[in-house]
Amino acid sequence: MRLSAQTPLPTSVPAPGYDRAAQAAGIVHIGIGAFHRAHQAVYTDDAMGAGDRDWGIVGVSLRSGDVAAQLNPQEGLYTVSTRGTAGAELRLIGAVRKVLVAADDPQAVIDAIAAPTTHIVSFTVTEKGYLRRADGSLDLAAAVGASSLYRFVAAGLAARKAARLRGVTLLSCDNLAGNGTVLRRLMRDYLAAYHPDLSAWFDGECTCPATMIDRIVPATTDADRAVVEATLGARDEGAVVTEGFSQWVIEDDFAGPRPRWEKVGAELVADVAPYETAKLRMLNGAHSALAYIGLGRGHDYVHQAVADPEIHPVIERLLREEATPTIDAAPGQDLAAYADALLDRFANPALHHRLIQIAMDGSQKIPQRWLETLAWHQAHGQRCSSLEVGIAAWIAFLRSDHPIDDPLADKLRKAAADTDAIERLFGDGGLIASDWRPA
Repeated sequence: MRLSAQTPLPTSVPAPGYDRAAQAAGIVHIGIGAFHRAHQAVYTDDAMGAGDRDWGIVGVSLRSGDVAAQLNPQEGLYTVSTRGTAGAELRLIGAVRKVLVAADDPQAVIDAIAAPTTHIVSFTVTEKGYLRRADGSLDLAAAVGASSLYRFVAAGLAARKAARLRGVTLLSCDNLAGNGTVLRRLMRDYLAAYHPDLSAWFDGECTCPATMIDRIVPATTDADRAVVEATLGARDEGAVVTEGFSQWVIEDDFAGPRPRWEKVGAELVADVAPYETAKLRMLNGAHSALAYIGLGRGHDYVHQAVADPEIHPVIERLLREEATPTIDAAPGQDLAAYADALLDRFANPALHHRLIQIAMDGSQKIPQRWLETLAWHQAHGQRCSSLEVGIAAWIAFLRSDHPIDDPLADKLRKAAADTDAIERLFGDGGLIASDWRPA
């Protein structure tokens, strides 16, 4: 039996605390993968449970129909399993109304963005989904492709303007430094090239707040689904698994109404930069190092790699001595405590976070996770032994038999095979643009 609104839930599984049928959709989320369902959708579910209204989510998959096949037969319902050393807790999430597949029905996506009830369009499309060139500019040719977020957003905004509706908040929830500023710049580049009549309207009507998101969400396995089915008595194809920790810091710069996410744990701030820098250079930087070093030593999961006595001190040094000094902390932001918490989170044996999942898209992740830290220390006449171990491990990974899931995969393999691989990758004119230069 498949999970549905008619499924009788065990008393141990909390259900949404609001009338789902009475809620309009106020958010269109592009890139509705497991992370969004375990993070922003949970905050939105909580906000509606606390009394907010009309913040249902219309999910959009730009390419694959997998999530639509998981959630649509379940009326958008799915479970979140929170796992820690003390055990697991399961809850039902009702914030998602439906999932659209852009490749199958592009007009439905445009109509959702243009709907009068829509106030926020949010994104988790990964770093590569922003279609940036090595110098950070928009790849204009790629941006008109069938799976480009810019194509759909621009068409939706054009329809809103034509209907004399207000603009929307475009909310990037991806791991990009200054993600709001990046999204605004790239969106303006796209509009200037392909919709110049929208540029002034976009500038006056739409905002792009910065965000920092933090929650570890491994890929769901068939074994995870089986555990959920044993508890529910129904099959949940959209189940997601995560840790207890969750953080969401959002720049308070919205174009119109928004959920009261701050009432359910999010932080609304004037400046997200210190939080996002800490997350990128500490959590994400350590994750990438664990992935490449751990895979090289034969590990499969994060908790195995961080428990390795050869790896643990490398990661601790990266966090405390290499990343931390480069961050201008906000008042009350305790980076030492954050490092402690990260090491505890990495060691969680109940969360099977696969290293190969973290290893994907290295060319898109490494610049903000490692190279900015390396450049800071280089400018201060210092080196980073842990990050240099990470660089060497990434090159070894590129030379190995592991599959490389990266938009630059072929170029990376060729560069890594060179006897001067580090220069081919990071030197003047190398594949990866950075202010850091190998010694």
